Amino acid sequence: MSENTVDKQSSSKPSIFDGWNAPPNLVTYSRIVLVIIFLVLDIMAGAWGAENLTLRWVAGVLFIIAACTDKIDGWMARKYNQVTEMGKLMDPIADKLLTCGALIVAAAFHEFGNVIWGWVVVALFLVREIGITVMRFFVMERPGGKVIAAAWPGKLKTVFQCVGLSMLLLPFWSLEAGQTTPFWLTAYYFLTYAVIYVALVLCLYSGGVYLYNTFIGSKKTA
Repeated sequence: MSENTVDKQSSSKPSIFDGWNAPPNLVTYSRIVLVIIFLVLDIMAGAWGAENLTLRWVAGVLFIIAACTDKIDGWMARKYNQVTEMGKLMDPIADKLLTCGALIVAAAFHEFGNVIWGWVVVALFLVREIGITVMRFFVMERPGGKVIAAAWPGKLKTVFQCVGLSMLLLPFWSLEAGQTTPFWLTAYYFLTYAVIYVALVLCLYSGGVYLYNTFIGSKKTA
């Protein structure tokens, strides 16, 4: 075997399908299935769960479970040295399906208050999330390209998204039987929207960081 052949083999990028059936990836696939079930229940429950309160509670709990499993597959991948290109790609996609799906349903049900503003918020989330996902595929197709894992701003964004959307999904309004809205409920939803808006800022910022690392940072280290 020639020296050039050895160099080509050693420099070839790993296949996206290497380790596709690793246990952490199976957890990720399961989360995607859970996301679909969550979305169906959330839609069936109606706006704020008014059509079926039980389904809304179940949807909220499923959202929390699906969000928490993100930590499980990441922990498994690092602990057992099973970090794969498929995992680095599918893990953020699963997160985006979960959070973006919940955002779209909430906007469609006018759960962000002002209808126009709600869709503006969702559109900003979607432009960043879909754009970065497409960019990941673009990076993979470049010579020597590898999937760039999420940086800390993106991970922090996901945490705020999941916390804020969990608070929005759980219908705590149903616990108040009085005719006037109590202070604790007003404060609860004020905090809910504040967390979501912080997630939006982190979403846009982390998108900028990803673009910088992809197009400018890679040139500096080349």
